[in-house]
Formats: sequence, C-alpha cells, structure tokens
Amino acid sequence: MGVLDYISEFFSVSPTTGKKRKAMQTVEIKVKMDCDGCERRVRNSVLHMKGVKQVEVNRKQSKVTVTGYVDRNRVLKRVQGTGKRADFWPYIPYNLVAYPYVAQAYDKKAPSGYVKNAAQALPAPNSLDDKLTSLFSDENPNACSVM
Repeated sequence: MGVLDYISEFFSVSPTTGKKRKAMQTVEIKVKMDCDGCERRVRNSVLHMKGVKQVEVNRKQSKVTVTGYVDRNRVLKRVQGTGKRADFWPYIPYNLVAYPYVAQAYDKKAPSGYVKNAAQALPAPNSLDDKLTSLFSDENPNACSVM
C-alpha cells in the first residue's frame, strides 16, 4: 500500500492539494465508568467522530481504545465532554519494565498486570548485583573454583 499511496499523491484529482491525511493510530484513554449507561455514553460519543474505525471499551480496566484516523487530543476532549474524568492511558504492561516495583512505576490503582509508564533509573555499572552474578560464572576466569 505504501507505493500506491506515494503514487496517488502525484495524480490527485481532488482540488485540495497539500492536505495530508491523518495517520492511523490507536488512542488509549483511562475513563472511570461505573455502569452500562456510562459505558454506552462514552462509546457513542467517540463512535460518531469522523475517522474512527473501531472503539473498544473495557469497563473493568476503565479503559477506552479508539482506532482510526483521529487526533488523540480531540478524542480526549470528546470523552471529557461526556462529563467523565478522562486522561491518556498512563500504564504499560509490567513485563516491559526492567524494575516494575520501584516507587516511580508501581501504582496500587493500576489494573493487574500494568505499572505506570515512568522513566526508570538504571543500576550503577559497578553495583553489587552485577558482581554477585558474575562471581560464579563459567565465563569468568577469576571466578570461585571451589566446587
């Protein structure tokens, strides 16, 4: 599809030239929903936006996923227009984080399996953990040879 899109820019029939189409993206929003009515109101507010292809609402995780040719800030404003408190999804799966239980990443309010998307501090290069793991390594010629 990339070649066809590239060529179609040269042979455009529409009178509006230079107008770029928004890229397909997925917008994840955290919204507190208590009942079916809240879920339906949030779904319908986003579903009728121009460019929306798919809307998934997960009430258990308080998460709305919108896929389509949309602007993420407009989706957020539309959800906030329903009267619900909404914010961009701040969590990532905990298996993608090196240290998921440090104070900056761990959040009690996060759904199970998720932690905050926070910058992680890396351990010092000469930390004790690295020294202990290489102490009994087979690749280390100076390792302990008492076996």
